[in-house]
Amino acid sequence: MKKTILWAIAVTLLSASVLCAQDLTGTWQGTLQAGKELRTVLKISKSDKGEYKVVLYSIDQGGQPITATSATLEGSTFKYSITAIGGSYEGKLNADGATMVGTWTQGPKPLPLTLTRANKDTEWEIPKPPVPMAADANPKFEVATVKPSKPDTPGKAFTMRGRQIITVNTTLDDVIKFAYDVQMRQIVGGPDWMDKDKFDIAGMPDHEGLPNVSQAKLMFQKLMADRFKLTFHHDKKELAVYALTVGKNGPKLTKNESGGALPGLFFRPAPGGIMLPGMNATMGDFVGVMQAAVLDRPVLDQTGLAGRFDFTLTWAPDDSQFSGHPPRAPQGDNGAQTDNPPPSLFTAIQEQLGLKLEPTKAPADVMVIDHVEKPAEN
Repeated sequence: MKKTILWAIAVTLLSASVLCAQDLTGTWQGTLQAGKELRTVLKISKSDKGEYKVVLYSIDQGGQPITATSATLEGSTFKYSITAIGGSYEGKLNADGATMVGTWTQGPKPLPLTLTRANKDTEWEIPKPPVPMAADANPKFEVATVKPSKPDTPGKAFTMRGRQIITVNTTLDDVIKFAYDVQMRQIVGGPDWMDKDKFDIAGMPDHEGLPNVSQAKLMFQKLMADRFKLTFHHDKKELAVYALTVGKNGPKLTKNESGGALPGLFFRPAPGGIMLPGMNATMGDFVGVMQAAVLDRPVLDQTGLAGRFDFTLTWAPDDSQFSGHPPRAPQGDNGAQTDNPPPSLFTAIQEQLGLKLEPTKAPADVMVIDHVEKPAEN
C-alpha cells in the first residue's frame, strides 16, 4: 500500500512537471457560442524574456487582430485578458498539451470555450484585412439610408462593418461633431430638433477599399449637405476649452504598430465608473471623442505626440460629463459599485496616461448654421 501511494504521488508530480514544461506557442482555436457561432483563433508566441504574447482573431467578426493585455501560464492554468474589449479567458491545459477547457468572460455571463492546438492542416483561415482606400480618394456614400431611430434605443454608436459605415441613435449634432471635429459649443444656431431627433444611418463608400477616419468624415459632410440640406459659415469666438498636454514624467501610452487605418474607442461601464479602452488611436482621435461625448467644452491637442497608441482610461465621471448621463451598466454587471472607485477624469488622465488636461481660454472656430432640413426617410 505504501509503495502504491508513493507511486501515485510520483505520477502526480511527473504530470505536474510535464504541464509546467508545456510550450503554448502556436495556433489555438475554438468556437464560442454567443447567440451565434463565433470562431476564435489565438496566435500565441513568447518574448525573449519568456513572457507569453496572445493575438486574438474573431474570424466571424472580421478577423481583425487584437493583442491581449496580459497572458500567463501557471501550472496547467492559462489566462489572458484584453482590456480594450473587457474580455478575459481562463482555461485548464490537458495533460497531452493539445486542448484547453475554459471560459470566456465579456460581461455578466461567462461562456464555455474549448481551445484546441491547430497545425497547418487544421488551422482556420484568418480573413485578410481590408485593403485601405487610396489616400487621395475623395469618397461619398454610394447609397445611404437615413431612418429615425427606434424609440428608447440606449446609447449611440459610430462604427464600421466591413466597408459599411453605420451610426446608431445619433442626432444631427452628433454627426456634425464627428464630421467637423467640433464640440457642441462650436455649433451656433439651427433648430431644436438637431439635438433631439435621432437617426440611424448606414451606407457604403463609392470608392474601393476601406476609408480612413478623414475619408469617413468627408463622406458624412457630403451626406449632410445632400440629405439634410445643411449649409453654414465659419466664425471665430473665444471659448472656454481644455488643453491636453504631456505630463512632467512623460506619456504612459503603448505604440500601436498594427498599421490599421481605424481607431477603436468605445466607452464601457467599469466598477464604480467608466472605462475607455483605446486601440490604434491618435491623440486627435482621443481628444475628438472626449470633446464629442464626455466634456462640456472643446479639447485642444497640445501633446505633440504623433502616431497611434493603445491605452485604457478608467474614471468616475461627474455631473458635468456625458451631459449628465454617463453610460450605466445593468444591475449586477461589471459597472456595479465598488469599495475602491476609480479617480476623477483629470487625475486618471495624469496617472494612467501620463498626460494632463487643464482648463483655459482660446479662440476657436465656430460653425454658424445657415440652413438645415429634416431628411426624407428611405
